[in-house]
Amino acid sequence: MPRQVRRKSRSNVYHCMLRGINKQDIFFEEKDYLEFQNIIRKSKNKFLYQLYSYVLMPNHIHLEIKDESQKISQIIHSITTSYANYFNKKYERKGHLFENRFQSKNVENSYYILNLVRYIHQNPLKAGICKMEQYKWSSYLEYFCDEKVEEESKIVDTEEIFNLFSTEKKNSKKEFCEFNKKTFRFQESTELLEYEMKSKLTDEEVIYFIKEELGIYNIQEIQNYSAEKRDKIIRKIKKFKGVLQPQIGRILGISVRIIQRA
Repeated sequence: MPRQVRRKSRSNVYHCMLRGINKQDIFFEEKDYLEFQNIIRKSKNKFLYQLYSYVLMPNHIHLEIKDESQKISQIIHSITTSYANYFNKKYERKGHLFENRFQSKNVENSYYILNLVRYIHQNPLKAGICKMEQYKWSSYLEYFCDEKVEEESKIVDTEEIFNLFSTEKKNSKKEFCEFNKKTFRFQESTELLEYEMKSKLTDEEVIYFIKEELGIYNIQEIQNYSAEKRDKIIRKIKKFKGVLQPQIGRILGISVRIIQRA
């Protein structure tokens, strides 16, 4: 059966997961982790993509990549081939190191982008290894490079993520730290890749969506839009997974009957 063509992400952001074949470990010692980081660094210089977050776990890897050139498959192939060659030579083995085809999921908006950063950073915590700030092999400490990591050793692109919190660097770092320590809002699947929004969004989350994804910051003004424009906005809000019609009415100050008709 032919492979499906990967669907393009509207935001150009992808959640990629690489896993050792038969779930075997792919990192045995510190030098292995350092080599993989170096491979990512070289890959970024070659393909000119952005890396928002990553975590290197003993038998799997998560990468959050923004790739505007649409070369995500080439990027991952280059990374896995380079590391497999290093690993096989070092440990005198042959054959595949990673599962045949990497898994990826499109990350379509800033809400998902931020929650994926948190999901990736919380992997060591969820695995019972250590706290996020104690784990050396993720991007978490790089967001505080002036305190923990030397600037020249960074491999992640932090500015766009910080700007989603605040344009003031000091405030954004504080908010970023608080956000990462909150309970993850997606349900992790057994495949460590598929993530879904919780069944019902809070009002605050719906308001966040409206502001960040629709660009509407004065939500009460929607009441004064023309019926056509208002209904178009309502239909977009109703597409948010986990939002309820009475909730939309309550947030917008519009009757449920109008929401239903829209």
